[in-house]
Amino acid sequence: MGTRTVRDATRELLRNLGLTTVFGNPGTTEIAFLTEWPDDFHYVLGLQESAVVAMADGYAQATRRPVLVNLHSAGGVGHSLGHVFTAYRNRTPLIVLAGQQTRSLLPDEPFLGAVEAANFPKPYVKWSVEPARAQDVPAAIAHAHHVATQAPQGPVFVSVPVDDWDAEATMPLPAGHRVPGFAPDPDALAELVTALDEARRPALVVGASVDQDGAVPDVVALAEKLGAGVWAAPMSARCSFPEDHELFLGFLQPERIAVAEALRDHDLVVVLGAPAFTYHVYRGEPDRALPPLYLVSDDEQVLARAGEGTGIRSTPGHAVRALTERVAVGERTATGRPAPADAPAETTPISPAFAYSVVAELLPENGIVVEETPSHRNVLHEQLPITATDTGFLTVASGTLGYGLPAAVGAALGRPDRKVVAVLGDGSSMYCVQALWTAAQQHVPVTFVVLDNEQYAAVRILGETAGGRKVPGTALGGIDFTTLAQSMGCSARTVKEAAELRPALAAALAEEGPSLVHVKVDPNPQTLY
Repeated sequence: MGTRTVRDATRELLRNLGLTTVFGNPGTTEIAFLTEWPDDFHYVLGLQESAVVAMADGYAQATRRPVLVNLHSAGGVGHSLGHVFTAYRNRTPLIVLAGQQTRSLLPDEPFLGAVEAANFPKPYVKWSVEPARAQDVPAAIAHAHHVATQAPQGPVFVSVPVDDWDAEATMPLPAGHRVPGFAPDPDALAELVTALDEARRPALVVGASVDQDGAVPDVVALAEKLGAGVWAAPMSARCSFPEDHELFLGFLQPERIAVAEALRDHDLVVVLGAPAFTYHVYRGEPDRALPPLYLVSDDEQVLARAGEGTGIRSTPGHAVRALTERVAVGERTATGRPAPADAPAETTPISPAFAYSVVAELLPENGIVVEETPSHRNVLHEQLPITATDTGFLTVASGTLGYGLPAAVGAALGRPDRKVVAVLGDGSSMYCVQALWTAAQQHVPVTFVVLDNEQYAAVRILGETAGGRKVPGTALGGIDFTTLAQSMGCSARTVKEAAELRPALAAALAEEGPSLVHVKVDPNPQTLY
């Protein structure tokens, strides 16, 4: 029997941890890890490292499981960092395993070597290490998994010199496990229960962590018992309350005055699994204070920024279930969202509102929507209600463009039982368009809908709102997404007339593998918020 290597021990550990699906883009410093790849492991190849990380992020978000990402030394890790930042903001449990040059060469700064490898992805990883010895590699990966999956979850980073994998494994195989969520302090919970029982017009504000924790049905039960209206937190990256529910009030905007105005009629606000609050634009300070506010979060940094609110540290599910057991039945005070406006007109050029309404009409009941159309966010909210209580919606929490297309591929790989529909802008699609190739190679059930307004419209609109004039670098156009998708193995079609959209999208959704619909939409500017 041969020597048991660090590679052997690591693969045994990865099996124990359920990390046998690996997203990667290999280089020479990864060959020793990848050689004699096991038949029970699944390697998902992406054609650029940023797309690799975003695909893994979508997979982890959709499955609520950690995932291993394999990247190449300094250059590959550098390519990936935009979406490592995204994973940090998305609170995604990614274990990033990167190659490093041979240990004996490192003092001379060799070709492909990473100087201070563990510092490179900071501060947007929860933990980062290059093990001191080859024998420590499995323990480092187990530690990384432990940190990544503890609330608040997030990416971690392990750099491994190429010669470590063939070294003898002399240390016992570490045990890996996930730390479960944690409940709120009993006294803090009792204080919040009293406040809710005394409130006459309470509101809940829900953020992405509620759905990440699988607690959407629990929030529905709490809201119904309280009779409280529910708002979606500003810029939330997931849907944490069904938007067709009679207690759903709508979406808070990422601006201080708008938030204060929306919450003005409530006498108590409880924020669940979200910061209070995420802002994107500044138009001055509101002339009224926010109502008394409680903030329930598992993130000590979010609680530290709570300002005058009262913070309670807990993972969302535990806190919500405990509240539901203890609060008194309240009278319903919420009136729900206003009735939807008339259906968007079927005009040419196609309006984004009409495009989203067609997506809403044809979306399968258990479909997952992945979104990255920054200039059409309000239109999305108006026309495409998300009703699923289990990962019905994913978007990017960081604002880093290029997430949506590869994340949709990852989500479809993670949940092949569900159709994934990615609605994307033309600009954001091009950042990681290489993921179309992976979608075709993996034959995933995903439909990409590219709304092409031939510009970085969000940049232009916000720039003009801020007083900018003649800003360069916002005009696009001339991108043939249909030909591009077909060249990478996806079926695709272009739609220019409104009457063509419904049959084109229906045909795309009927396909078993990946498909793309390139929709030419009205380029006229709109107000973002």
